[in-house]
Amino acid sequence: MSDRPILPPRLKRGDTIGLFCPAGPVRDVQRLQAGIKLIEDVGFAVKVRGPVEQGEGYLSDSDERRAEHLHALWSDEEVKAILAIRGGYGCLRMVEQLDWELFRRQPKFLVGFSDVTVLLNGLVDRSGLVALHGPMVSTLARSGEQGVASLFSLLTGEFKERIKPKGVEILRGGTGRGRLVGGNLTTLVHLLATPWELAWDDCILVLEDTGEPLYRIDRMLTQLALGGRLQRLAGLVLGDFDTGTDELANLRLQEEVWSRVLELAAPGYPIWARFPLGHRERNLTLPIGMEAVIDSSAGTLQLHPESVTLA
Repeated sequence: MSDRPILPPRLKRGDTIGLFCPAGPVRDVQRLQAGIKLIEDVGFAVKVRGPVEQGEGYLSDSDERRAEHLHALWSDEEVKAILAIRGGYGCLRMVEQLDWELFRRQPKFLVGFSDVTVLLNGLVDRSGLVALHGPMVSTLARSGEQGVASLFSLLTGEFKERIKPKGVEILRGGTGRGRLVGGNLTTLVHLLATPWELAWDDCILVLEDTGEPLYRIDRMLTQLALGGRLQRLAGLVLGDFDTGTDELANLRLQEEVWSRVLELAAPGYPIWARFPLGHRERNLTLPIGMEAVIDSSAGTLQLHPESVTLA
């Protein structure tokens, strides 16, 4: 990881945002259209690369073509930032085909979460760029006013450095400072022992997941702990963990996850839960690669823009 990742240039109203599917195909055309309308209503133009019709398989296109779509949008001088349309699975399949030097030479924001976790952390480690963990086009319209505002404030450089979300559970107090890393738990575990594994030590790790039963989450967290990945963190932030629409089942799952995390995590760093981040409606945007301070007594996550270099 670069000592001072590059913060890509801020966007202005009227700029063009590129859209593509880096992994799975479109599942809900109406959600896609609603997301595009919201982007345009906020004041940005869009440019789409690759297929966006509703797909049946689990990949939106071949690995080569998906990589080409990303390269084309990144090379396009008119495109100032790139939003993933949705996640699914597939980013891991194309990482070796991506031109990480291109990304570094022409800094731009890439936004997404879930399977896009691969690309976000790869941009920090391989290209030295800050990337945005936040809503995708297909989830944007249901992200709520706060989620939409969080995304576009970071894209335009108008964000508040002090984040104090409501409803956060302080599982273990304390203060820590480190670079924000992480994202989807399942995706991060699949990066272990590969050249694409992120740097864990002295970082504030963010974790979320969806559709995974407790025993699988337990298994993945246990693997991280046994592998030493939870030993030297600066902080741990847990977003949403859910199995569907049953709110009581989701609450029980989250509490079991919190309990297991407290059993596994090494002492010495703060642990938060219920941070508004993940596959549900609450999904604040975070700058992966930027340093932050997690302060349990104040209940704040303080971003530190001076830890990055402006493009």
